[in-house]
Parts: sequence; structure tokens; C-alpha cells
Amino acid sequence: MNIHLKALGCRLNEAELESWALEFQQAGHQLVTNAQDADVTVVNTCAVTKEAVRKSRKLINRLRRESPYGKLVVSGCAVSTGEAGSATELGIDLLIDNSKKNQLVKNVTDSLPISIMPEGATLPAESALFARNRQRAFIKIQDGCRYRCSYCIVTIARGEEQSRSIKDIIDEVNRLHREGVEEIVLTGVHVGGYGSDIQSNLTELVTEILASTEIPRVRFASVEPWDLGEGFFTLFENQRLMPHMHLPLQSGSDFILRRMARRCRTDDFESLVKQARNQVKNFNVTTDIIVGFPGETDQHWSESIEFIEKIGFGHIHVFSYSPRAGTKAAGMQDQIAESVKKQRSAELRTLADQMRKDFITAQLDTTGLVLWEGNHTLRSPGEQPKPHVFGYTENYTRVRTEAREAPNGGGITSCRLTSVEPGGKFADAQICN
Repeated sequence: MNIHLKALGCRLNEAELESWALEFQQAGHQLVTNAQDADVTVVNTCAVTKEAVRKSRKLINRLRRESPYGKLVVSGCAVSTGEAGSATELGIDLLIDNSKKNQLVKNVTDSLPISIMPEGATLPAESALFARNRQRAFIKIQDGCRYRCSYCIVTIARGEEQSRSIKDIIDEVNRLHREGVEEIVLTGVHVGGYGSDIQSNLTELVTEILASTEIPRVRFASVEPWDLGEGFFTLFENQRLMPHMHLPLQSGSDFILRRMARRCRTDDFESLVKQARNQVKNFNVTTDIIVGFPGETDQHWSESIEFIEKIGFGHIHVFSYSPRAGTKAAGMQDQIAESVKKQRSAELRTLADQMRKDFITAQLDTTGLVLWEGNHTLRSPGEQPKPHVFGYTENYTRVRTEAREAPNGGGITSCRLTSVEPGGKFADAQICN
């Protein structure tokens, strides 16, 4: 049967989608890019904010309209929190809770009355990644979280920590590399907590990946800053480990961090960033900030902005606080008005845009290795459309160069960063001969 896969939200949802894609193919099914062509459509939902739940429901409704005769399967955090809606309400054929995600493909094939073409199982399947036209692969290394930040619904939806074995991860990385993947991203709910349930840790896993695979580039998804132990940044002496980490700060006010039940204060965060930048050349730190957390006064907001400016980030994901039923923060007093959240979010996005532009500007006239990932035709007012290809340097700076196809047929190419695009979102690059 034809399978169409969709995900919203985090990189972990993308990693799960890749895993399901491979399992469906190994079972003899085919991936399709359009829902209209699908016998079964699978949606991996998000519930990190109320807006994420709204988008999940909107996507489900759209896919139901696009494929009225196909089967619709919905999983993810919006299912586990009960916010996706009932199967009857949304016209869903199968709801799969996060606790049963590992058996999703089996549940789909066992539960839905759709015939399988047995000859498909005997044919070599195209890689799920290539079917989705990707050079980078997200590797799910663990699920769940032992901590309970007061705002977070995801740890409730995902449950206790469960780590994959190092051997299983190594086997997946080597398989993907054989299929042409150039970069992996280690992802999970609590990446830094990897191994807590199997007597291992993130450092041991990364060390083994670098020793037992030849994948050219290894990158991390979001890692909590308190999880990085003594000597962690010595791992980056191996240049296959990319000089970039997404370290979620969430607030630059220690008072708000305490209310969030975060385990890292601003002094600790600043010390960690200084250590990373001192030990790793051209290290890029990106982060998350929650705006308008309950009790965030104008003074706390000013402290947060001042600290964010002091640290400087290559990119900031800005989230407006969204009360989530079942979390401690939802019941806190001093909830912030939506108008205030909107104003503060706009202020922070303006600052974030300037910091990103400053970060890119500081790299001009330097050379980087770019992994090309896609192309796009740019249309500037009064000019002819120009085809460009896009990619990322080692430290996750997005670059573009004018071309119809990726240089040298794709993969990794040495480039010199020459200028900043007027919007400040990426650098223009010139291919090195």
C-alpha cells in the first residue's frame, strides 16, 4: 500500500517519521509524497503549545479532505494528552498513543483492512530518507524525561526515559551512511539524559559513534545545559562533531528560571557558553526563550533581554508562553496578558534577528564546509528569478549560492562566505575551486 507521512513539531517527531518510513518499506509498502495518492496517511502530532495542538488538528482535517478514501492514522503528543480529539470527531481510523509508537507500523498493518502486495517485500526498498529528499538524518536516541519543568507538557505526554542501545544506534548510523547520508542529528526528549536507564551516558554514545562509524558530520538536537559534564567539549576535538549546540535557556531571569523549575541559572549558563567558545573554534550557540511566563514582570523581562544580549546567540526560537493543562505553571497566579506577550515577543524577535545578522557578518571572508540540502528560485522586485541552492556550514550557518543544482552533484563543498543576505537570514557563498 501507499503510505504518506507527516510530522509537526520537534526533531524527535521527524526522527520517528524516518523510522516508520523504513519499517513500512521493509514490510513491502511504498512511500508517496502526496496524501491524495495514499492508502494510509500517518500524522505525528505536537502538543508543546496550544498553537501546536491547533495546527495538529488543522493538518488532520486537511489530510482527511485531501484523502477521503484513504485511512488516517494519528499519533504523537496531542494524542497522548487527549487534545487531538476523538477518532469519531476527526474521522480518524486509528489513534496511537506515544507509549505504543514503537509498534505503530505493526498496529497499522494489523488493524487496518488493507491488502499488502507481498512481492514488494522482496524488492530492494529505496531509502526513506531519499524518498523525502534529505541529506540529513534525525536519529532518535531516547524518549521521555525524568525532569518536570513547570511549563512542559511534553514530559507528561512522553513518559519515563527510555534509551536505545548504543549498538542499535551505531547500526542505524552506519546503514544511513551507506545510503549516502552525510550528517546525523542526535535527538530525543532529553538528549543529555541518554543512558540514565541503561548505565551509559551521552559522552559514551558520542565517543562510540565517532569510533565505530565514518559518518562525516554529527550534530546534536536540543541538549539541556545542566547535562554537559566536565570535559564534554573535548569531544569536539574530533572535527566530525559539528561546532554547534542548541542549549535551551528559556529565560534570562533567575527568578523566572526558578518558577520554571529549571536546573540551570544564568551564571551557570554563561560559564558553559564561555567554556564552549573557548574550547571550540567558531562555536555557535542557539537557544529557546519562553516569553510571558507567569509572574514575569517588566523588571524580569528587562533582566532577560539584558542577559540574552550579553550572551549573544546565532538563532533564537521565541515561544509565547501557553498554559498547558496538567502542568504546574498552568495553575500559577500572575498570568501575563496576551497583549504583553505579543509585545515582548516582537521585541525579542527584533533582537534575535540582529544577533543572527551579527553572527553571520562575523564569519564573512572565512571558508566553511557546506552540506547542500535543497534549491529554491528567488524572486527580487524588478529582477529576473534566480535559482539558488541552500545548505549549512559546520556551525549551522545557513548559506546560499546561485546555481540550479547543488555543486559537485550535492554533498559537502568548501565555500567562502562573501556577504549577508539583506534580510539577515543567511550568507551568500562562493564555491571554492
